[in-house]
Amino acid sequence: MTSAPSRLTGDKGTFVREMFARIAPRYDLANRVLTGGLDERWRRRAIRLLAAPKGGRLLDCCCGTGDLVFGLLRNDPTLDVTGIDFCAPMLQRAQHRAEQAHRKATFVEGDVMAMPFEDDAFDGATMGFSLRNVVDVDATLREVLRVLRPGARFVSLDVTKAPNRTYKRLFDLYFYRIVPLLGGIVGGSRAAYAYLPNSLTHHPNAPDLRDRFARAGFTGAGYVPLMGGAIAVHYGTKGSEG
Repeated sequence: MTSAPSRLTGDKGTFVREMFARIAPRYDLANRVLTGGLDERWRRRAIRLLAAPKGGRLLDCCCGTGDLVFGLLRNDPTLDVTGIDFCAPMLQRAQHRAEQAHRKATFVEGDVMAMPFEDDAFDGATMGFSLRNVVDVDATLREVLRVLRPGARFVSLDVTKAPNRTYKRLFDLYFYRIVPLLGGIVGGSRAAYAYLPNSLTHHPNAPDLRDRFARAGFTGAGYVPLMGGAIAVHYGTKGSEG
């Protein structure tokens, strides 16, 4: 593993890294409880949208404890998957899971805004429930584009703002009120699970984020709404001129 690059600066980056370090031991259990297990179904949808080539080299950005990494390998064991994250305790948990499951994956400690990979290095990239936590969304998208080969796709799964007002009120009640309470009990840190919903407040809505994908240089940018639009899978492809 490499140390996190110095570009990871600012209060948000430090706070997010330390927060995830605190909740790493119970993070997987909390995810399953808070989503009723639906998060695994959403990841499978994201993996299908990625449409990774057989034997391809893939990157999971902000991989955390490795849920998408292992999902990719279950879907196609021929893949060569690398996960990158700036939180060492999360990566330690991911490596432990890989050893227990006898899955071969590479885990790298690093900043998704300045990744230690060459240009055009990967046949596809994913990110799960993390884009709203990065210091700079646009810089992250440009960096992901850089490390993808022409024709490769990037898929990002995350919560978003539901367009239907009634559904949004119900989701917001759960996300902003119940999640911190339940997350505090199951995940061990009420403060962390209060931040995670609030991280959505200033994050772009689904159409705006699609437009940011396009401005970053992705072609065919779009998204698939799930759960009444409270969850979205964004995607875009690196063009031949990307």
